[in-house]
Amino acid sequence: MAKILVLDDEEKILKLIKNILLLEGHAVTLCCNYDEVDDNKLPWYDLILLDIMMPGTDGFEVCKQIRDKVDCPILFITAKAEEEDLVYGLGLGADDYIKKPFGMEELKSRINAHLRREKRNHSVVIQSGNIRFDLQGMRVMVEDESINLTKGEYQICEFLVKNKGHVFSREQIYEAVFGYDGESNDSTIATHIMNIRNKLSEVGVSPIKTVWGIGYQWES
Repeated sequence: MAKILVLDDEEKILKLIKNILLLEGHAVTLCCNYDEVDDNKLPWYDLILLDIMMPGTDGFEVCKQIRDKVDCPILFITAKAEEEDLVYGLGLGADDYIKKPFGMEELKSRINAHLRREKRNHSVVIQSGNIRFDLQGMRVMVEDESINLTKGEYQICEFLVKNKGHVFSREQIYEAVFGYDGESNDSTIATHIMNIRNKLSEVGVSPIKTVWGIGYQWES
């Protein structure tokens, strides 16, 4: 199963693509325009289908804005058949294009081909304000400075930033990060949070908020 994002302003096209991809067992997120896209979730998609002719921010501009945020294939869906447009789109970082109108089998085969060939060395990054997470290297950077976190501290930060805005109790954080078979208990979370805050405060950031009586959250 792949996680696929589809952007197209035509409702009929969105429904058609969704039905096809669901039959293939994929998880599908549909958006009519770029304003509906959650940038924080972009790094988790395995493939993005992107219409060129959209009102407001068109597909070319969307591709330019998201290419540095994602490592997955981007496929244009387009009624524009001019070679210069297609060359321009691929030059922006798209991997391929599918011309409208398209058939079910063509869409499936093109998507599956890209998913099979996708062997990039993913260097997924999450950006939260001026705090940058390198998920592959398990590093946290503030501006150009690397923060010296322990493995446990990093895992707590990664869990919170992936779910930023949500409040989690110490028990929930402990189970998510260390699992039920961890060698300590949830009371250690408070100590980890204190150490994380001390290290981040040294570089002028304090993203972790205490919600009294409930737990902690990474502020949006």
